[in-house]
Amino acid sequence: MDNAGSAALAVVLVVLIIFVIIVLVRSVRIVPQARAGVVERLGKYQRTLNPGLTILIPFVDRLLPLLDLREQVVSFPPQPVITEDNLVVSIDTVVYFQVTDARAATYEIANYIQAVEQLTTTTLRNVVGGLNLEEALTSRDQINGQLRGVLDEATGRWGIRVSRVELKAIDPPHSIQDSMEKQMRAERDRRAAILTAEGTKQSAILTAEGQRQAAILKAEGEAKAAILRADGESQAIQKVFDAIHKGNPDQKLLAYQYLQTLPKLAEGTSNKLWIIPSEVGEALKGIGSALGGTNPDPAAAGGLFDQTAAKTSEP
Repeated sequence: MDNAGSAALAVVLVVLIIFVIIVLVRSVRIVPQARAGVVERLGKYQRTLNPGLTILIPFVDRLLPLLDLREQVVSFPPQPVITEDNLVVSIDTVVYFQVTDARAATYEIANYIQAVEQLTTTTLRNVVGGLNLEEALTSRDQINGQLRGVLDEATGRWGIRVSRVELKAIDPPHSIQDSMEKQMRAERDRRAAILTAEGTKQSAILTAEGQRQAAILKAEGEAKAAILRADGESQAIQKVFDAIHKGNPDQKLLAYQYLQTLPKLAEGTSNKLWIIPSEVGEALKGIGSALGGTNPDPAAAGGLFDQTAAKTSEP
């Protein structure tokens, strides 16, 4: 009997120890950093546990699964969206959100991640449905801003704050993609042709400008050369004139030089008629005086020069 009583006592002690351990385990809870826990007492919300050590009443208080208070990133699968011009595009979205109220996230919504996904899909269809394909492809910032505003307003009562909404990709149908690629190639070819034409135009303008400047410089050079030649001839004539006046030539020398110049008038194969100037008689008188003889008859001299002219004019 003593052995049976001792065994029963030992079993009771073991059970009691196990019960105490269980009670301690269920009573003492440690909440990690950036986590939050909701405590229910007899099935009713009692309080929200912050990070650290806390004591619960065993079998009375129940700690619900901990909630992550860090910012979370959820990528939703592609959603088909119809644009204003009746084209179906596939859009991938990424939502950045954070749980700010553990109580509201637990009791106000059953599954806040699924709720955010469905709300994003419906809002995205409403926003993109009012845009055509080109506007949808080029207005990502506008779409992101509208999505964030609607989601943040709707999820606020769920204890969730949506910080950012991003569109990862907007994929139009393959036929539209082919058309867009052809359009882009045509646009690039057009720009290349315009650039080539602009280059040709600039080259022609520069060539014409260079030719014009060259012609101007050439004309300026010829003008300066003509001016210099005229100046040189003027200076030469002035020097000859000064030399003649300094030498003080008399009538005899001038008459002699005059007669030496007359035969040059008959030079050339095209001369058919030679007119004897009336000053020839005066020149002959001067030469005759210089030689000390009688003055020659101007009429005879004229006849002589007519014969000379006739001989000179013969072919």
